[in-house]
Formats: sequence, C-alpha cells, structure tokens
Amino acid sequence: MEFSSKLLENAVYEMSQLPGVGKRTALRLVLHLLKQPESQTGRLAQALKSLREEIKFCRNCHNISDVELCEICANPKRDSGLICVVEDIRDVMAIENTSQYNGLYHVLGGKISPMEGIGPQDLNIASLVEKVKKGEIRELIFAMSSTMEGDTTNFYIYKQIQDREVRTSTIARGIAVGDELEYADEITLGRSILHRIPFETSLKAD
Repeated sequence: MEFSSKLLENAVYEMSQLPGVGKRTALRLVLHLLKQPESQTGRLAQALKSLREEIKFCRNCHNISDVELCEICANPKRDSGLICVVEDIRDVMAIENTSQYNGLYHVLGGKISPMEGIGPQDLNIASLVEKVKKGEIRELIFAMSSTMEGDTTNFYIYKQIQDREVRTSTIARGIAVGDELEYADEITLGRSILHRIPFETSLKAD
C-alpha cells in the first residue's frame, strides 16, 4: 500500500495494530477522522491519552476502574461473600448486563495457557486464594470460558482452595463448549448463572 504522506502512513500503521483491524480498514478509519472537525479528533486523542494515563485497577477485584475501589465492590448492596471468577472486564460487563447476579467479581486478567507461556503466576490468582484463606468468601462461581484453558484455570484454583470451607460452583453449560462469555446472549448467560452447579459435579461429568 503506497502512501502520499508519511503522517498518513504512520497513522494507518498504528491503527492497524488494533485487534481485528487490517490496513484497509485502518485507512478508512484514518481518512474518516481527517474529515471530522479537528475538535472531535482532539477529543478522541485526549480520551485515549487519559485512558492510558489515568485508568486504575480495583484493589479488591482487579476490575478496570476510575478510582481505587470500583463501583461494584463499593456498593454495600452487593453480596461480598459471593465471588464470580472471570477472565477479564468483558466478562464482568456481560454478566452485569443479565441483571441476574448480585455478588462481587474477581478478574484474573487471563487464563492459564502453557502454549502462550501464561502460567498461574501471571494471573490474579494469589490474591483470590488469599481472600479464601481469610474466610471472606462463602462461594466461588467459576465463570471462565468453556475451553481447555478455562477448565484448566478453574481446576488449578479449585486445587488451591479445596481444603477450605468455601463452596465452589460453575456456570451451567448453557454456554456452548468453546464459547466466550462476552458473545453469549444475556438470557442464556443469566440462566447459566442462576442454574450453576457444584464444581465437583462438573469434574465428574468430564
């Protein structure tokens, strides 16, 4: 792809680094931005700059937040003894959209994947185990994607806490094997949360 401007080429290259954005799509987006008022492009640039510089991670659940304690963890009406273990913020948003869950979350920041060089030490697992050891949690709901990596992550955490007095459950398999939570419809995901099953039962089923 030939460019008449180095500035345009650089902008297209950076835009094409986004997931799912090829160079042709990046070019369309950049040309669209050039047609917009400078003030609009400036607001976009400032929003991205502020996002990168000012975003925080909740000290309790590791969810993305504007402050030290996210709105969900700070809400006294949420059940703090019920923790839903998820991969990332997209899963939190998906479950929240169901309006069927009133507990808190624990965002791992990924899932165990030896093929990608991601081990337990690379995820927010230690802080979750520490919460369980302190007796702060009544039930853990494993809500990882129905993949080999998701199941491996669930099992690893389960082995770390199985001698503790905490109930462990997993969302019902209304979610097809291999599916990511963010792509599940709200009704199916909501029912999967409500009809969760003991984690030990899911092990026997496998």
